[in-house]
Amino acid sequence: MPKQQIETLAKDTEHEFLTFVLGEETYALDVMTVKEIRGYQPVTKIANAPDFVKGVLNLRGDIVPIIDLRIKFSVGEATYNEFTIVIMLNIGQRVVGIVVDEVSDVIKVMAQDIKPPPEFGIVFDSSYLYGLTTIEEQMVILINIESLISSDELGLFESSK
Repeated sequence: MPKQQIETLAKDTEHEFLTFVLGEETYALDVMTVKEIRGYQPVTKIANAPDFVKGVLNLRGDIVPIIDLRIKFSVGEATYNEFTIVIMLNIGQRVVGIVVDEVSDVIKVMAQDIKPPPEFGIVFDSSYLYGLTTIEEQMVILINIESLISSDELGLFESSK
């Protein structure tokens, strides 16, 4: 499956990703999914939601679920202050916010520079990854954010299948 994701990316030769930090690692997601980047605001908690679903907030009339990727991926300290960043994403027909430690930069990656993710088995579902690339000698984990956010595991959206 990850190889197919890389082949999907390979339709064009160069792809743009927004990089962000979770704990000690650098991740990136397709820049075309980004609606806006903003500071963390208090959210309305949802009863019985998983720990990584912080709640929802009203963004100009849209009720937006907020997912803390630091908790979801078990990296970094989940603190909420004036430095906490939320990346608002357009996923399908919905807006979703993800909490990250910091946003870095937009990078351009050639399709041939994306290496397939290693298979982790049950420990980690690599279907949420496009692959790995190296930028200035630093490994960057390329996340298939649409696959992650629309997964049954998160349960944010009804399956379109």
